Amino acid sequence: MSDNQTNTQSKNGSTTFWQIAGRLIVAAIVLAVTAFFTPGFHINSIWALALAAIVLTVLDYIIAKFTGIQASPFGKGFVGFILAAIILYLTQFFVAGYSISWIAAIIGALVYGIVDYIIPGEQQM
Repeated sequence: MSDNQTNTQSKNGSTTFWQIAGRLIVAAIVLAVTAFFTPGFHINSIWALALAAIVLTVLDYIIAKFTGIQASPFGKGFVGFILAAIILYLTQFFVAGYSISWIAAIIGALVYGIVDYIIPGEQQM
């Protein structure tokens, strides 16, 4: 392997890491703002927030991989909105310190979509 190929591969590997890290940070910020503005949606600690951002990102990735539908509240219309609400709700079963009701998940999907639209950055994997 030439030095140029090695440098390109290591650069792409680090770029991918930073893209994923950036997406998770933006997802955590959007999730924190959403929880703050949504009644009935509580995240108890920074660790619960970080884990919830990871779970949300992974669930979105799995759904997008198997169905081709991304769970963006506004990106895919009504189906994306419903998927975002379901993912917000399901995350509570994987993360301690994260609680949300069905109504809060629906409102949260709306708030999440608005905040996601305002904050720059691509969150989808």
